[in-house]
Amino acid sequence: MLVSAAVCPHPPILVPAMAGEAAPELDPLRAACDEAVRRLSVSGTGGPVDALVVVGGAAATRSYGPGAYATLRPYGLAWTIPDEPGDTAEALPLSLTIGRWLLERQSAGSGARYEAVAFGAPPEECLSLGRRLAESADRVALLVMGDGSACRSEKAPGYLDERAGPYDATAARALRSADAAALAALDPVLSLEVQAAGRAAWQVLAGAAGAGAGAGDGLTAGLLADEAPYGVGYLVAAWSRTGYGC
Repeated sequence: MLVSAAVCPHPPILVPAMAGEAAPELDPLRAACDEAVRRLSVSGTGGPVDALVVVGGAAATRSYGPGAYATLRPYGLAWTIPDEPGDTAEALPLSLTIGRWLLERQSAGSGARYEAVAFGAPPEECLSLGRRLAESADRVALLVMGDGSACRSEKAPGYLDERAGPYDATAARALRSADAAALAALDPVLSLEVQAAGRAAWQVLAGAAGAGAGAGDGLTAGLLADEAPYGVGYLVAAWSRTGYGC
């Protein structure tokens, strides 16, 4: 059963060393991510979690084994965890790498599992994966990595699309109220057109939240950040099952 979840964006510039002189501009967003991740490990009346799973978008849906490593070398930063991965170890995609980086800031990276979901995966596939993850242990925590639209301004990566703001507002409302049904209803075609990289991962969360109960039943939520500093929507949220604190 899903007992807690943190939702965070995954731009490389979330890492201060990647952002350089612009790092202070993302301090509030970084602090919100830290708080959301911190809440994942807060024990409630049900006890600590049995499984911590990081979910993020990638080229294909797949699981990563315990030997997988996180690295920012493809983005120009000599940061790798673990420092010396095995010869046959696989690198995590960017979304899961930033998830690992966030966990390391809380000394919580050890023992986490990593699940990639294809950016273009159909909603039902995402929901099914979420249900499976929620059913994989008695008390499951998810760290869900996903950006909002990349079309919020003329300087955004995808230029300005007037639909991007309302799209992100819909996602923000759903994350603020633990509305799994609203996340499940996000249109994959529109998501692609406004370049919302987090749609599939958010729908995995929706599936996990609905496992064994009505969508969102017994969950409380808080939206910790809703920003678009570079024309990309960055949303941070924390969800918790009643009795686990949020």
